[in-house]
Amino acid sequence: MSQSDFKWSLVDESNVIPNGFHFAGISAGLKASNKKDLALILAPKGSIFSGMFTQSIVRASCVDICEKRIKKSSGFLRAILINSGQANACTGNLGLKHFQIATAKIAELLGIKEEEVLMCSTGVIGVPLEIKKLVKNLPNLVSDLKVNNFQNAAEAILTTDLTLKKVLIETIIKGRKIKIAGLAKGSGMIYPNMATMLAFLTCDAGIEKKEWDKMISNAVKKSFNAISVDGETSTNDSFVAINAGDKIDKIFFPIIQQGIDIVCQNLAKNIARDGEGANCLLEVLVQGANNSDDAIMVAKSICNSALVKTAIHGCDPNWGRIISAAGNSGVKFNLDDVDLYIGNDHILKKGKLNQYDSQKVKDYIKSKMNSTYLENDIVQIMINLNTGKSKGTAWGCDLSKKYVEINSEYTT
Repeated sequence: MSQSDFKWSLVDESNVIPNGFHFAGISAGLKASNKKDLALILAPKGSIFSGMFTQSIVRASCVDICEKRIKKSSGFLRAILINSGQANACTGNLGLKHFQIATAKIAELLGIKEEEVLMCSTGVIGVPLEIKKLVKNLPNLVSDLKVNNFQNAAEAILTTDLTLKKVLIETIIKGRKIKIAGLAKGSGMIYPNMATMLAFLTCDAGIEKKEWDKMISNAVKKSFNAISVDGETSTNDSFVAINAGDKIDKIFFPIIQQGIDIVCQNLAKNIARDGEGANCLLEVLVQGANNSDDAIMVAKSICNSALVKTAIHGCDPNWGRIISAAGNSGVKFNLDDVDLYIGNDHILKKGKLNQYDSQKVKDYIKSKMNSTYLENDIVQIMINLNTGKSKGTAWGCDLSKKYVEINSEYTT
């Protein structure tokens, strides 16, 4: 059977989650509001964990410990504790101590080893965990596992996000239902170098660590590492993916990879779409590159350009900013070979300005701004370098005055 014989379907019901996994999310008073701020993911025995983390050299201690625990255990872990409200980054030995207190207590309550627990934090940098409130509420968090509400966990990890970011999909392989579920947070400080976010993926098909690592790395390259809101990478960026359950034959790995890609790209696009102050999703497709890495590099350079992003916000078809951002990507190409489209309008043809209606392009961008219909808010830019056969896509958003307002008042 070919990959085309299988179809992944979106599942709306949050209680239809991968077999053996349990989720919880409660309010522990870690935020000024009464919103949920503490989450827990419990995986079955024998689960395999993979993780990818921020590439910044300024990192929260939880990131370093998570990497060490995954490596030391060869991925055989059981739980992830997640808090929002305080990043617990740049807090020195106190941050490390609070991590150890929290993971030791949750391990005790779950009846597992402390080394089997990861912890991810998000919030204001430099602010330590409100550890007393957190520990006090851990029994309530464990009790919430009985409810096993995926949405509760998805809500609890949010910070400045305006929308919930969760995806559940399923398919049938040889009569067996396979499910993949993903949840994420991210709105500001988003840049493609493990973008500023927390994201988690669970899958109920058993796959050995080496192959699982490859799948996750491949998916991240085409999703979380291909988005940009503001060009900023943070201290706590983490993506942890877990598989558990009966082993699946290697011939079906491409189908699982396809499912992982769907979930990761869906979450990544929704992070970009929910960029602080954003009004639309910017999607840049680069074709005709020598390889996919070059294509994604050019696409990311355009998505990350403040000049491109502000032009999009102003519905200004300033194609010069787009082509300049492509030229700054570090990828070599010949302008005389390049075709450029904004929407369906052919702007450059083999490097030369083509006849197009600038008002039509303005109206196209304007129609995407603040669209109330999901997937109708996408401003599409396509560049064909005409030097090879590879392609790649990156996602971003417009840059607005609201972004400045949000970030000028973030801690005040």
